[in-house]
Amino acid sequence: MPEMKRLLLVLLPALIAVGMLNAQIDNLPVVKQVKFRNEQFPITRYGARADGRTINTKSIQAAIDACHNKGGGTVIVPSGLWISGPIVLRSNVNLHLAENAWLQFTSDRSAYSLVEGNWEGQPAVRNQSPLSATNAENIAITGKGIIDGNGDAWRAVKKDKLTETQWKNLVASGGLLSEDGKTWYPTEKYVNGTKTKDPGVLKDGKTAADFEDIKDFLRPNLLVFTNCKVVLLEGVTFQNSPAWCLHPLLCEDLTVRNVTSKNPWYAQNGDGIDIESCRNVLLEGSVFDVGDDGICIKSGRNAEGRKRNRPTENLTVRNCTVYHAHGGFVIGSEMSGGARNIKVSDCNFIGTDIGLRFKTTRGRGGVVEKIAIRNINMKDIVGEAILFDMYYMAKDPVPLAGEKRELPKVEFKTVDETTPVFRDFFISNVVCNGAAKAIFIRGLPEMNVQNIRLENMVLQATKGIDIQEADEIRLKNVTVLSKQTNPVIDLVQSRNIIFDHLEVPGSTEQLLRAGGDRVKNIRFTGGNTAALKEKTSIELGASQTEIHYQ
Repeated sequence: MPEMKRLLLVLLPALIAVGMLNAQIDNLPVVKQVKFRNEQFPITRYGARADGRTINTKSIQAAIDACHNKGGGTVIVPSGLWISGPIVLRSNVNLHLAENAWLQFTSDRSAYSLVEGNWEGQPAVRNQSPLSATNAENIAITGKGIIDGNGDAWRAVKKDKLTETQWKNLVASGGLLSEDGKTWYPTEKYVNGTKTKDPGVLKDGKTAADFEDIKDFLRPNLLVFTNCKVVLLEGVTFQNSPAWCLHPLLCEDLTVRNVTSKNPWYAQNGDGIDIESCRNVLLEGSVFDVGDDGICIKSGRNAEGRKRNRPTENLTVRNCTVYHAHGGFVIGSEMSGGARNIKVSDCNFIGTDIGLRFKTTRGRGGVVEKIAIRNINMKDIVGEAILFDMYYMAKDPVPLAGEKRELPKVEFKTVDETTPVFRDFFISNVVCNGAAKAIFIRGLPEMNVQNIRLENMVLQATKGIDIQEADEIRLKNVTVLSKQTNPVIDLVQSRNIIFDHLEVPGSTEQLLRAGGDRVKNIRFTGGNTAALKEKTSIELGASQTEIHYQ
């Protein structure tokens, strides 16, 4: 009875906190929707031609400007193949692609000027994005057409990511190879960028003109909307981006509905959507199949992100599917402005490197909190189904064949504004049919991953659970069907970890391996773990008295 009271004292504050968290996140602000005048502005009226060779930049921009100047309406891109250079969307304009309309951006890199913008959370020079808008209000891109960024003209490619035939064809097309012959570059200016420190970063009085010699390295995102209000992306397929595909930055009242975002799986920085420092966002019914993270939440990098101090907040993601991607739903690593009040539900991740991926590192700072995720299905996850990692190393989550990586050096650092925080996550109703590891949680010694609730899950994976430097982690009604059962749970320097009705394989050779003198208050209740309590290994200063079975 005393043990039961002690367990209740541990659980009660956490249960109250979870209830408050769910109530808060279930009552997010309603996202404002766009409204347009009925007048239409076909781009053909302004001289555009769908002959597959005419560069229609001026005609399309003229239609957009005329629509804006007359109070708004819809710019129509009819059926056909339309070639264009970069265009700028303006307030009260809906750019609508008819069925079978294909807006193809030119591969001529000289058509894209170097402009001051933002890259990975820092002020930086980039090539102008094919689609952009700044300080616009009430804007949309809608329809059933395709928008193609011609990313192959911009991207470097690693040999290990292509078949032998693909690699030979790429090398034969021109370009340059790295000294080790393992990376193909499109131009010499791109190679110059790889040898430049902080390429494109605006500091020390530099301007856009100072980066002309590395211009081709500064690949544009396909779409960048900056500081825009009341935005809609709906129905369109966005594909083949030079860098990130969709990048709303500092936007309010953003709706992304029923879009498709596609990039080759080898596309470096080929993210599907990066929602950065935005508030009041709805992302629903969309499909991502890309070369980097699928759905990614950001808020600036390091000191610049903290100075901006604009968290991504009040975000709903629902009914989305992610195929190939480094992560299905991702927060970080550029999250220095924080992220909060985020609700994710009813999503499928199929073949992603990681399912739910939360990443940061020392130097970022920022608080990521109040995240509720439920009803997630996963299949054939290459790495971890669920991952929290505060030692992000800016590398692909799954090493390529033959690639060696060293474990990070574990040491205490002083907690200050550069220390990142992950806390207050509630994840429930997850089914994963195949992963390399079910759950991986790795915090910092000075700032543990805190207050994570994982409930109602069935996770089939090669390896089980790995928890390092964590505090207040509770697993309830979780079944881990791991193929490797020695051990199922690896626990290092963590405390207040509760396994409530955990089910593991009956053939388990070792249930728990606990290491470190900061292992405190580890509790198992219900499930089939009590019968396996003798299969516990204690090492590196941990104490058997801190492991409790009920």
